Amino acid sequence: MRKQMRDIKKKIINFNFKQFSKKTITDLINFVNYNRMFMAYLILALISCFLIRKFTINDHFNLYATFFDFSIIMILGSLGYLFKVKNQYRYWNTILIVITLINLINGIYYKFFTNFVTVGLLESLGQTGEVTDAVFSRLDWKNFVYLLAPIIFIVLHIYLKKKDYFNYVEKVENSKKLLGNVLIIGVICLFVNISTLEAKDVSRLTKQWNREYIVQRFGIVIYQVNDIIQTTVTHLSTIFGKEEAYDRFNEYYKENPYQESSNKYTNLLSGYNVISIHLESIMNFLIGLKINGEEVTPNLNKLVNESMYFNNFYSQVSVGTSSDAEFTLNTSLMPVQSGTVFVSYYNRTYQSLESLLNEKNYYTFSMHGNKASMWNRDKMYPYLGYQRFYAEEDYNIDEIVGLGLSDKSFFKQNETKLEEIQKMVDESDNFNNYMGTLIMLSNHTPWQDPIYLEGEDAFDINYHTGKIDPLTKTEIVYDYLEGSGMETLGRYIRAAHYADEQLGTFINYVKTSGKYNNTLFMLYGDHAAQIGRKQFSHFVNFNPETGLDYTQDDPNYIDFDQTEFEIYKKVPFILWTPNGRLETGKISYPMGMIDVLPTVSNMLGLKPTYALGNDIFNIKNNNTIVFPNGNFITDKVYYYSSKGTYKLLKEDKKTSTTFDIDYITNKIQYTEDILQISNDIIVYDLLKEQKERSDSSESK
Repeated sequence: MRKQMRDIKKKIINFNFKQFSKKTITDLINFVNYNRMFMAYLILALISCFLIRKFTINDHFNLYATFFDFSIIMILGSLGYLFKVKNQYRYWNTILIVITLINLINGIYYKFFTNFVTVGLLESLGQTGEVTDAVFSRLDWKNFVYLLAPIIFIVLHIYLKKKDYFNYVEKVENSKKLLGNVLIIGVICLFVNISTLEAKDVSRLTKQWNREYIVQRFGIVIYQVNDIIQTTVTHLSTIFGKEEAYDRFNEYYKENPYQESSNKYTNLLSGYNVISIHLESIMNFLIGLKINGEEVTPNLNKLVNESMYFNNFYSQVSVGTSSDAEFTLNTSLMPVQSGTVFVSYYNRTYQSLESLLNEKNYYTFSMHGNKASMWNRDKMYPYLGYQRFYAEEDYNIDEIVGLGLSDKSFFKQNETKLEEIQKMVDESDNFNNYMGTLIMLSNHTPWQDPIYLEGEDAFDINYHTGKIDPLTKTEIVYDYLEGSGMETLGRYIRAAHYADEQLGTFINYVKTSGKYNNTLFMLYGDHAAQIGRKQFSHFVNFNPETGLDYTQDDPNYIDFDQTEFEIYKKVPFILWTPNGRLETGKISYPMGMIDVLPTVSNMLGLKPTYALGNDIFNIKNNNTIVFPNGNFITDKVYYYSSKGTYKLLKEDKKTSTTFDIDYITNKIQYTEDILQISNDIIVYDLLKEQKERSDSSESK
């Protein structure tokens, strides 16, 4: 033992650092020289992963994500040494092409949906055909820069092949040694990365709903591999994980039993008909907005003054956009973690507004001037409880605006249809009332139809200063919303004005017809417009006096960061009764779509026993709006899950210094519980399971 210690000590004393450094540098140079294709594969793949983070979440310098990408790229690359030198290129190019496609698809998808692709969306690909133009209208060169990686790799291979490089390398390469060394380096880096993880990181990776955070923390490659695994596990666990999910389900409702609302609106509208109007892409900032003194949405502005108007209302959609809005609003459940409910989980048992009204002998229907198969509505609607779906084939397609039948023609034709339904219900022994959903379409992206962009009737989005240019002797006009990268927002405002005009015509019909006095009208914006933060940031900071943005030192300047952007995505929610039964006024309690079913059910005398939302008039300012990505908002804070940060909404010296961090911790747990239970109910069909077990127990 002493001899061994003396030998070790001797080696340490005699260690020649200079010689070691020289040998290390020589070995590194030789490795690069004889492994040029591998080095090219490694560098190009890393740059590609770097760029996807840069062009999406703008977090390209994140060391955690970079080293996770490096580890996986190294491990995958090491397997190339299992092939002969001349065939290694094919393997590495294949991996590089796969990474390129991952980044290309995610880059394009993020541009449109501000999120990353999940494999579960493959089942929804058929739903994107109608919005292809909308997708391509928003692409730019950055969406295709990833294609340079395999192109450069191919060019390099051709160059080296002409130089007879591969024959030379084949004579000196020790493939087994290279395989082992590269694999070991990759595995060591991977385990070092894993050692830095916290419990919350692992939790978010397995739960998958916060995709931005996963890409930010783990890199794009692990995100996509994890997504494949989670999707596979989800499909398998519908068989093997049901008992565990059912136990969670029972435990949750045991601790949070359904409690009937008791407030001044209880049963106020019992026996009323219900018409729900789905306002495509209408955002709350449009309400009251004026350009040159002209209202963008004059009819909505008038309606909110005659209605119960919820001005602090949030959409809670995921990748299913409009279909998620319908689902969450009608069932008080959240969108599913993987895929979309309407496509992947349509054949489940749901407790919805429609199914609850069916129990009270309502005739339930939906109307949409688009294909019945869009978002799989024709298959999903019967499971929501709709008895009839009026789709494209039920309308005379006499005017196309945007993606389909114009809102003008849609509403006009529905006047006749609604009167026929009313007559049928009045004469029927099976129905007492009716409930219908009218889905608008003309304000759907990409907002490029000439009907609202051109001609004298097009809403003027240029800013008129009223000042005369001394040189041209003409009025100084700023084309702010038609240039400088603001064209999309400008088109959106014009399209929204057109949609508002058609809605106004329908509302006037309702008021003058006298047939809808005992009807509750429920209007909601389905989701925020697919427009980037940069355009909204310019919009809120525009100074019409100068035609420029306010500078940061100006008191009118708004620091429109990501959190402000998320808060800005509010949509309107309006409850209106033509007979004045509902009181009017602005309701500013924070509210989400998940709260609509319990709030409206209380008014209609229904009991949504599995609703995960709240009657807003019971919970008031104590509400928490959960988003599918793990973010949440209350009347106090907005919590940004991917960064683990929050922003106070009511900042003052007292609040900012005494804010209780336990408040955030409790809300995070609440958010995770809601997302977990909702997902369990959908994926494992637990409402059906609960009914079957209950029926079985009663029959014994």
